[in-house]
Amino acid sequence: MSKELATGKVVRAFGNLLHVRFEGDVRQGEVAMVHVGGVSLKGEVIEVAGNEVKLQVFEDISGVQLDTPVQFTSYLLEAELGPGLISAIFDGLQNPLERVADASGLFLQRGIYIPSLDRQKHWDYHPVAKVGDVLVRGDTLGTTMEGRFHHKIMLPFTFRGKFTVTWVVKSGSYTIDTVIAKVKDEKGNEFSLSMLQKWPVKTPLIEGKKVKATKMMDTGERIIDTQFPILKGGTFCTPGPFGAGKTVLQHHLSKYSSVDLVVITACGERAGEVVEVLKTFPHLTDPHTNESLMSRTVIICNTSSMPVAAREASVYMGATIAEYYRQMGLDVLLLADSTSRWAQAMREMSGRLEEIPGEEAFPAYLGSRIAAFYERSGVIKLKDDTKGSMTIAGTVSPAGGNFEEPVTQATLGVV
Repeated sequence: MSKELATGKVVRAFGNLLHVRFEGDVRQGEVAMVHVGGVSLKGEVIEVAGNEVKLQVFEDISGVQLDTPVQFTSYLLEAELGPGLISAIFDGLQNPLERVADASGLFLQRGIYIPSLDRQKHWDYHPVAKVGDVLVRGDTLGTTMEGRFHHKIMLPFTFRGKFTVTWVVKSGSYTIDTVIAKVKDEKGNEFSLSMLQKWPVKTPLIEGKKVKATKMMDTGERIIDTQFPILKGGTFCTPGPFGAGKTVLQHHLSKYSSVDLVVITACGERAGEVVEVLKTFPHLTDPHTNESLMSRTVIICNTSSMPVAAREASVYMGATIAEYYRQMGLDVLLLADSTSRWAQAMREMSGRLEEIPGEEAFPAYLGSRIAAFYERSGVIKLKDDTKGSMTIAGTVSPAGGNFEEPVTQATLGVV
């Protein structure tokens, strides 16, 4: 019998923070939909106290009033993972912006949520697992070609324990939500699997052994490789005042670095800089493969004109997508530009939550959040002894170029 979803009503609104009185079971980090003016706005539970929750809404909440209905979904803020991520352009909540534009026109409208991955496109799938095989999470069920990459379809990372394969589809062309295998757990429960899986973005995605980073990442910039060498699986940051060239440097790294895949997260940056990437990358050639640069790039675009609350989500979304490809044995570079905008969004929400402020009104947990983000980098040794790496590069934009401010200091302490 399926569990009944919790419902609630708004009792207080403060900016994009709603206080909701609910009935049922609600958990921290759960996604909820606020129904206002014929549209549903996505929000995330950030505090639970008794029968009230504080809900951070990712969109403009104009029109919300007392007793506005709220429907809880029972799932956390998740990323859709599967073939079709490479070359895509998403917003901070993983809505595909090209299809959003088709649905709403050039100006983004609130309350439009479209599945991240194309459900109509067919992929040539080749099964690897056989009936009777015993698998654990992260083991390969089959493969499909995504551009030049062998995209491994893996047993979902949300699965715990051992699973026996009971049925496998034949090689052929299938959509990502077609059932490609069935497995049974140790209790005899059967699960149907497709090429699509989901993972909560705020939980690090790692299956394998973390090992020491030893290989250097060739950035294509001679002065960086000589004076400030970067390891595959390492971290680095580029702090500097406005106009110093941080974004230009990151664009250079995304063009010439010796990695398999680049995930660009534009977190609160100017829209013009993202437009420049979209204009130039399809026409530039990857010097390592002689293919279009977009064929190795994923863009998550949460510019300064988009909802502030989604900035934190966009950084974690980029990290989750990068970790997913790392589990396939690829070297991934994650560029976060700018982590200062994410910190400002945290400060804004912390003020609304009436938390005791830290230095310069940033929350006291700023340092631990930044450290936890950069610690998602590293080199993973997989079961077949191959290695995948995720390198994180963040820019920091201290006001007035003051490197003594908390975000810069917290970042320099962990990279």
